[in-house]
Amino acid sequence: MISCVLLTAGESKRFGSPKALAKIGPYNSIELLQQKLLESLIHEIIVVTGAHPTLIEPYVFNHSRVRLVHNKDYKFGQTSSFQTGLSAVDKDSCGFMLLPVDCPFIQTKTINAIIRCFLERNPSILIPTYHGKKGHPPILHAQLKNEILDLPKDQGLNSLMARHQTQTIEIDDKGIVQTFNSKEEFDKIVTGTNY
Repeated sequence: MISCVLLTAGESKRFGSPKALAKIGPYNSIELLQQKLLESLIHEIIVVTGAHPTLIEPYVFNHSRVRLVHNKDYKFGQTSSFQTGLSAVDKDSCGFMLLPVDCPFIQTKTINAIIRCFLERNPSILIPTYHGKKGHPPILHAQLKNEILDLPKDQGLNSLMARHQTQTIEIDDKGIVQTFNSKEEFDKIVTGTNY
């Protein structure tokens, strides 16, 4: 089984409001991702809040496969939030998908393709690519859990990836590389003016 750690803990300073609440049609980013994940092969979703818990928590689904945790150390960055999520995953999970909430344009079939590839190949780390460009969400093997938890909170996960052999899967889904930090970046993706 694969657990997904859905990261919503960032301060979203450049965006000006929580990226988890960015509107995409009738939904916001966190709702859209939860829907896609619940339709996928993911066993459980661990939603990690941080800077804006009271704004985001009302949009976390009340579902048996969704759990909510809070990272009090969110100012240290993504690694600390991933560690918080990992501390709550099912002990029987064989891999951990890391999905930032600013990657809402990914397709459900893409999530399934990445999971199937991971289960088939059993790599230490699997990273999806689009036209050769690395994207989200990677899956990290459960054997790396303690090593991830032992990382300094302010150290990037790239340091871990540099120590382990990573495999890639080429995916025909632009959504894996469509992340955003500003309203302008978000609007360009939504309107399609950036391609």
